[in-house]
This record gives sequence, C-alpha cells and structure tokens, in this order.
Amino acid sequence: MLSLNEWDPLKTVIVGSATNAAIPKVDLSLRTVNYANVTDINDIPTGLYPKQVIDEANEDLEVFCDFLKKENIEVLRPDDGVIPEYYNYCPRDGVLVYDDLILATPQPLRARKNEHLALEHCFLKYPEVRYIKNRPDHPDSLYNEACVQDKDVLALTETTASFDAANVLKCNQDLFYLVSNSGNKQGAAYLQELVGNNAKVHLVEGVYSYMHIDSTIALLREGLMLLNPSRIKSIDQLPKPLQSWDYIWASEPIDIGHYPGYCNASIWMNMNVFSINPNLIVVEESQEPLRKALEKYKIDCAMLPMRHERTLGGGFHCVTLDLIRSKP
Repeated sequence: MLSLNEWDPLKTVIVGSATNAAIPKVDLSLRTVNYANVTDINDIPTGLYPKQVIDEANEDLEVFCDFLKKENIEVLRPDDGVIPEYYNYCPRDGVLVYDDLILATPQPLRARKNEHLALEHCFLKYPEVRYIKNRPDHPDSLYNEACVQDKDVLALTETTASFDAANVLKCNQDLFYLVSNSGNKQGAAYLQELVGNNAKVHLVEGVYSYMHIDSTIALLREGLMLLNPSRIKSIDQLPKPLQSWDYIWASEPIDIGHYPGYCNASIWMNMNVFSINPNLIVVEESQEPLRKALEKYKIDCAMLPMRHERTLGGGFHCVTLDLIRSKP
C-alpha cells in the first residue's frame, strides 16, 4: 500500500531536481494557467532558468536529501537523462500517489505531459499497483482566455478532465481537491472514478484561483491543519470533514524574494511545509514566525534552505512525492 495521507512516518520519497529547468515556449495553456496575471506575453521569460538558479536550487535539494537520509528515509531522484520541456523540480505536480494507485494526472500545461517519464524508474519498484499514465492532448477549448487579468475567472473550462496532482491533499479516506487554474471539476470527477469507494473526493472552491492547494491548506497531522489567512476567511469554506479539525493560522511570511524577472509563487510559499512524521516538519529556514507557531503544538521544525522556492514555484511539499508512509 502506498501513501494514504500527508503526515504518517515517511519511509520512501522522490525528491525533485532543478537540472534542465526551463520555461517553455508560450502557448495557450501556459498563458492562461501560469501567466494570466501578466499583461504582455513578451514579459514572460522563456528558455532555461539562469544557471545560478539551477545550481543553487540543486545545492538546497542536496541538503534536503542529506537530511532525509539521516532520518533513515529512502530517497529517490528523477532521471536527469529524461530532459523535460518544463522541469523535474516538482514531482508532486504531475503524479498522484494514493493507496494502490500511481496516477500521472492530466496536467493542464501541455509542456508537462511527459514529465512522469523521469520518475518511471521509481514506480517500477511497485509492480502490484495501478500505474495510469494516459495523459490526453488537451483541446484549445479547455482554456478560457477570459481569465487573463481577471483572477475571478478560472483558466480551465469543463471541456475535459484536467488537474495537477498538487491540487490534491490526502487524508486517508478523504481527498481534498482544489478547483483552480490548475484543476477543474471534471478532473475531480475523474479522480473519484479511479479511487471508487476507497475514498471520497471533496471539492475546495472559491478560496484561491491561481494553482495548487499546498500554499493554502497544509495537513500537519490527524486533526490539525495549517491555514492561509489571506485565502481562508471562514472554516465554513472548507469541506465538512475538515471543519471539526484544530487549526493554526499561518504566520505572516518572511519574504525571501526571487530571482529578478522570475517569480512563480507568492510569499505564502512559507506554508509549503513537508511532514516527516506527525511531530517533525521541514520548513524553509527563514520562516521563524512559522516555526514558533508550530512549536506551540509540539511540532519540531527542521529549518532548511530553499532559496528559489518562489523563483521556481516549489517549496518542500512541492519538490517531494511521498511514496511510502507507515503507521506510527
């Protein structure tokens, strides 16, 4: 059985790589999903990320991997021989691991269609699970150009199922799915078909249009979550299974900045934490206010560097894909 939630003791994990990270040529999918807030498409940088970004990001990932290994966690890495159109930095984005399922999700960005191929050698360790990778070629009708410069209009129509795996948080028999620019309701319905009676897919709507769920809600352990106060205004906005949980309002982020001209995430990447077990969480090293808030709940924090989490659009939760977690 593969990972069922976000917090049980971690045993095996994939950690991404910044090698060959690039912004692909601008097409309809990239324009609407990633850069709807940009007025002029000529302001979107394309091609490989600056060498400094790639090198420093890889240095920080190595520090993270060394920490994980010292915690007796098996660490797997993408195959850098599989050259991505976008990147292999965030394995969380494109593959959902749950119970007996490894799903290469039908991501909305056309350039990311084949990223799962860099991870396939990791999945071969689990021949007993369902590995589904039938990613479609999305039609133009999936993308709503009215979203440009209007954050209240979502980038995706309901033409076909499309979502990033990072739109989903796992909570045993409940899966929480953010409807946003990177996930439509058809995608949630498709996921529900795949998991069947093993889990219930709950929609999270109207809280954050841009992309993924893991800078809005973090499930720290059974019954305790971290919430983004700039997006969650009332617990009533959450699915019913979460409304009875205890919660921590995330501290005001320490802005670590980004490489000039490259910004793929908000300051709320400080919430993109990653659980090693119910009592130990990895946090970006600058986020001292968040550390203090978590320690009040007897959660230890491993403070590690992630200098380019805003530049590349991925913190510790994004750059990981937890394969195996065991019951404490």
